[in-house]
Amino acid sequence: MTDRPPLPPFSRESALQKVQAAEDAWNSRDPERVALAYSEDSRWRNRDTFVTGRAEIVQFLTAKWERELDYALRKALWCFAGSRIAVRFQYESHDAAGSWFRSYGNELWEFDEHGLMTRREARIDDVRIDERDRRIFGARPEEERGRDIPLR
Repeated sequence: MTDRPPLPPFSRESALQKVQAAEDAWNSRDPERVALAYSEDSRWRNRDTFVTGRAEIVQFLTAKWERELDYALRKALWCFAGSRIAVRFQYESHDAAGSWFRSYGNELWEFDEHGLMTRREARIDDVRIDERDRRIFGARPEEERGRDIPLR
């Protein structure tokens, strides 16, 4: 099995690296790339959907990004201990009708000894926004890495 550094137990620095790597992968909107960060038998709860394994992760993300157009994400480390990381995140996207949303959420992550995520639990709330109120545009520029995300 190939390791996916950084590996647990996490330090503040390695947890921040893991969070940024996840943000970068999700902003690629490439389900196959994203799925490689998860164990073969990874278990998810995403809102009211339960997903198990990489094949279901790819299927879930493919459908997600067909609905959530121009998806752009920011993640922030909330806390960490041992093999677990908690993050908060925000992303913006629009639907096929052109309505924009900012989605606010929290995730709980658990990793195996190879650095693969074995469990992901996400709670997400969507807020309709005007397009002029958008503030998340594509992947995070290098000069913005490490900055916190505002509440509003």
